[in-house]
Amino acid sequence: MSISLSNNKIAISTMERILDNLLQLSTENEVAEFKEAKNQFDKDKLGQYFSALANEANLNGQNEAYLVMGVKNDKSIVGTSINDTQINDYKAEIIRHTSPRINFSNVAAVLKQGKKVLVFAIPAAPKGQPVSWKGHYYGRDGESLGALNQYEFDKIKSQIVSQDWSAQIIKSASIDDLSKEAIQFARVQYKEKHPKLKEEIDAWSDETFLDKAKVTSKGKITNTAILLLGKPESEYLINPATARITWILKDKDNIEKDYAHFYNPLITAVEQVSLKIRNLKYRYIKSGTLFPDEVDQYDPYIIREALHNCIAHQDYTLGGKIIVVENEDGWLTFTNSGKFIPNSVEEVVTSDSPEPKYRNTFLVGAMVNLNMIDTIGSGIKRMYNIQRKKYFPLPEYDLSNNKVKVTIVGKVIDVNYARKIAEMPNLSLDEIILLDKVAKLKILSDDEIKSLKSKHLIEGRKPNFHISSDVAEIVGEKASYIKQRGFKDDHYKKMIIDYIQTYNQASKGEIDELILDILPSVLDKKQKDNKIKNIIYSLSKKEHIIENKGTNRNPKWILSLSKKEDE
Repeated sequence: MSISLSNNKIAISTMERILDNLLQLSTENEVAEFKEAKNQFDKDKLGQYFSALANEANLNGQNEAYLVMGVKNDKSIVGTSINDTQINDYKAEIIRHTSPRINFSNVAAVLKQGKKVLVFAIPAAPKGQPVSWKGHYYGRDGESLGALNQYEFDKIKSQIVSQDWSAQIIKSASIDDLSKEAIQFARVQYKEKHPKLKEEIDAWSDETFLDKAKVTSKGKITNTAILLLGKPESEYLINPATARITWILKDKDNIEKDYAHFYNPLITAVEQVSLKIRNLKYRYIKSGTLFPDEVDQYDPYIIREALHNCIAHQDYTLGGKIIVVENEDGWLTFTNSGKFIPNSVEEVVTSDSPEPKYRNTFLVGAMVNLNMIDTIGSGIKRMYNIQRKKYFPLPEYDLSNNKVKVTIVGKVIDVNYARKIAEMPNLSLDEIILLDKVAKLKILSDDEIKSLKSKHLIEGRKPNFHISSDVAEIVGEKASYIKQRGFKDDHYKKMIIDYIQTYNQASKGEIDELILDILPSVLDKKQKDNKIKNIIYSLSKKEHIIENKGTNRNPKWILSLSKKEDE
C-alpha cells in the first residue's frame, strides 16, 4: 500500500482515507504502527519508532510510514488528548536527535467515532542514508521494534554508490606538487612488481609512468598521487584529509616519552616510521635445546604490512591521521580512521580470496602496482602465521569507535603454553585464533563456543572457559589446566571438613586462606568469593555437615551435632 501525503496541507477527507486504509490492515507491519497514547507518548520511544519506520519505508519502497496515536493494537479507537504543544515538543525532539536531521512529513488530527486520532507521517530514509536516533539505527521485523540488522543497513547504504575519494582529481595540482625522489623510489618498486617491463619503464617519462602505475588519471593529479608521492608542503591540496603518520613512544606505565610526525610522500614515510620503532632482539629457549633462539620483537614484514593497511584503508574523509604507538612493555598498536569493511578479521584471515570491495579502490590499485600491498587477501593471514611461528600472541583487532586498531605483541606471554599449542598437530589457524582468544580471556560467540567444545578443545561455563583436559595432556600442561579449571566442589568441601576436624572450628578468613588460592584461576576475586559462599551454603544449609556458632559477620564454623554423632 503506497500512500503519500502532499506537503503539509492535507484535506481532512484525504487524511480520513489514509486512516481508513491503515485500520484495514490485519496487523501492524513494517510501515505502520498503532499506539494507544491517550495522554502522552514517551519521546525516546517515539524517536526509536521514527528511525525504524523511516528505514523500513525506504526498504519497502514507500514514500512514507505512519504512526497512529489514539488507536489500540486491535484497531479499536480510544482517542488521544495529546495537544499541539506536545506535538511541537515531539517535533523538536525528533529534529534534535535524528541523523540525518529529518522530521515528520505531517501530523494531522482526524475525528473518528467522535474521538481524536493523530496520524504522524514519517518520510522514508533518504537514499543511501539510514536514519538513526541518538546514534542508534532501528528497524522492524513485522510488529517488533529492534536494531536495524546489518543486511538492511548495508542495503540502504548501497543505494548510492559513494565516490572513491582516492580517485578524485585535484584541479589545482600539477606534477610539480609531487616529490622527484618519491617518484624515483616508486619506479624502483614498480620494476620489482613488473620485472618484465624493466627496460621499457626506464624509457617512460614521469607523466607516462604515473599513468601506467595508476597513480594519476589521464595525466591529472589525484588524491592518491598526493598521499603517496606528494611533497610535504602539498598536503593542503587534500584538505580536510591529512597525509600524516604519528609515532608515539610510551613507557610501561603508558606515559608518553617521545613522538614524531611523518608526512607525505607516504611511500617513503613507512620506512622512516619503521626505523623509529625500537625493534629489539628477543631471546628464549626452544624445546629440546639449551641454546637460545633470537628473533626480532616485531617482524619487519608485520610493521610494513600494518602501516600499508592503515594507508590503504583509512577513511580520509574523516580527517584523521594514522597513529602508531610503541610501548616499552613490548607491544605496538596501529590505528586508522574508518569502519572495517569486511565482515570480520577472522573471515579475512581464513579466506583464500581477495576482498570484494575496498574503500579506496584507486589508492589500493596504485599501492598494488607500487609493490606496497597485494590484493589476494594474504597479508593479514601472513601476519597471524608469523606471530604463531614465533609463539607470540596473535594480532588483536579492535574495530570500535569507527576506527581499526591492531595490537602486535613482541614477546611470549606463556612460552610453554604458546609453543606447545602452536605445535599441536591437526590444529587449523582458525582454531588457534579461537584458543588465542581463550588465553586472552576474550568473549567468545555462541558459534565459537560450540565449535571449540565439539572438538573438545575447551571446558568451563560461559564466560569462563579454559583449555580442556585433552589439550592439556597433549601439550604437557596438566598443572596449568588444573589451575584454570580448579577441582570439583567435593574436593574443597573435604578440605574444609578436614580442617574443622583437625582444629575444631574455622573462621571465614581461615577458609579463604585454605582454598582461595586453588580455586579456578579464570575466576576473578568476586567470583571466587561467591564460589566459597556457595560451598559453605551447601555444607551448612543443604547437607547440614557444618554449622555457624559465631555471627553472620564473624562466623565460626564447626561440625554439626548430627555429623559428630555419625562419627
